[in-house]
Amino acid sequence: METLPVITTERLILRPFNVADAKEVQRITGDVAIAQTTTNVPHPYKDGMAESWIETHQLMFKNRKTAIFAATIKSGELVGCFSLDAIPGQNKAELGYWVGKEHWNKGYGTEAAYAVVKFGFEKLEFNKVQARHMSENLASGKIMIKIGMEKEGYLKDDVVRFGKYSDSVVYGILNRNFKR
Repeated sequence: METLPVITTERLILRPFNVADAKEVQRITGDVAIAQTTTNVPHPYKDGMAESWIETHQLMFKNRKTAIFAATIKSGELVGCFSLDAIPGQNKAELGYWVGKEHWNKGYGTEAAYAVVKFGFEKLEFNKVQARHMSENLASGKIMIKIGMEKEGYLKDDVVRFGKYSDSVVYGILNRNFKR
């Protein structure tokens, strides 16, 4: 599989990002509420950062390092980003995501996360998908539980974000236990 496919769910289209998405990515991730709930979204999100990030996606997928999907509602409006980062030599991946604030509490995160994990198991043949969230971000943990992940651990002072330490909660699911 050379190019990232398009995945369609009941309400969403998960597709590769393109440069035309850059301004919307910058707007959504520029919200401090998004930056505070993620470990690697930069803040402030400066001009040109989204374009540079998007330009890396195709090569990273081709090299089996990561699969990064733009989640959009059927009208084309960007909801968020969902990714699987392969962990070299381990036949597993880490699920990561962010959802624009205006789309919180609508079930889009669960719907997209489920579809991306399913893709990881069925098409990329991972044995395991894991994910982690900052302990304050309970909504992210709820997504992980809803897609069948189980809590595997709690890491104290695991992340430094905006000068403050935060604990991480780790979840995982095995391919054989994923409900299709």
